[in-house]
Amino acid sequence: MNYTSQPDTRYSPFRAVLLREWTRMTSRRLYFGVCIVLPLFTIFFMATIFGNGQMENIPIGIVDQDNTATSRNIARNISAVPTFKVTRHFVNEAAAREAVQRKEIYGYLSIPPRFEQDAVTGKDATLSYYYHYALLSVGGELMAAFETALAPVALSPIAMQAVALGVNENQIETFLLPIQANNHPIYNPSLDYSVYLSQPFFFVLFQVIVLLVMVYAVGSEIKFRTGDDWLSTARGNMVTAILGKFLPYTVIFSLMAILGNYVMFGILHIPFHGSWLLMNGMSVLFVIATQSLALFIFSLFPAVAIIISIVSMIGSLGATLSGVTFPVPNMYPLVRDASYLFPVRHFTELVQTMLYSGGGFIHVWPSAVILCIFPLLALAMLPHLKRAIISHKYENIH
Repeated sequence: MNYTSQPDTRYSPFRAVLLREWTRMTSRRLYFGVCIVLPLFTIFFMATIFGNGQMENIPIGIVDQDNTATSRNIARNISAVPTFKVTRHFVNEAAAREAVQRKEIYGYLSIPPRFEQDAVTGKDATLSYYYHYALLSVGGELMAAFETALAPVALSPIAMQAVALGVNENQIETFLLPIQANNHPIYNPSLDYSVYLSQPFFFVLFQVIVLLVMVYAVGSEIKFRTGDDWLSTARGNMVTAILGKFLPYTVIFSLMAILGNYVMFGILHIPFHGSWLLMNGMSVLFVIATQSLALFIFSLFPAVAIIISIVSMIGSLGATLSGVTFPVPNMYPLVRDASYLFPVRHFTELVQTMLYSGGGFIHVWPSAVILCIFPLLALAMLPHLKRAIISHKYENIH
């Protein structure tokens, strides 16, 4: 599609570039999809992926080789745990293990033969449970649920022997559980996954969208050989050309970021006691920094087909280097230093400061300053980008 036209002298260069970009955006449904539909889907996806906030109904199996009242009672107790969904019963562990390897189930409980008899007579009665730990989050949930559900079973033989010896039930409790543990998780007392994952993961996915869209928006000028017309509209001023092109996307993506914050903290009621104005302001700054990173990367080697693959990889790395799933200070030093090159890492840090400690601007300004550096880096690369457009040497790279 060719957008070549003579510069419209009725408007200032900035307004002319802005109107030109708006015409490009509204003339192709692709832009509507990637700028509106895809971010909205991302918001909806992250708002609903965790359900009620905890993992439930994870498929497991039970291998009952005892077939006694005790083993059936254990199986019923396991079935009543919300984390589990007992989908299959197996006759032996080999079949259960094969089901785990095929991911038909993610764990199983094995009740050995003569378990009830061994438990009553005081012999070594053992219950074994196995779980798929390739998926760390699922494996961790299953391990914790199995330990919690089977703890009373482990203590029941001792309690039975104590009752047989005439020990009072209250006394049994004091020596079986001499220390009462009260858990009070701070910041997230309900242990809801969405509290600490939904909002940052939305912005991790959102940065990938912003990076790809901005690289394509600039790269399409070279790909479709309309770069000369773009510069002509801006009267040869590369700063005007970039600001006029980027502004519509900045407005749209900023509104999407603010909408994402409203959905997470307003509709989902994720606890947030900080400043709404500061949160949304930092979200807009994050959008600008991410756009600038896209421009900086593209300016290094203005070939859209190659750079799109690179920014996709960079955007994916943001999920790891943002510090959402693993604390940045504990990363390998080289990886930790590389995380400073990602805007989402600094945005996540300032968001966590506001969420978990109620910090204001006085606490988040270092991260905000680093985000402001990204536009400066992009501006420094504009002369190189201008020379690449004028030379036309990247137009034939596929």
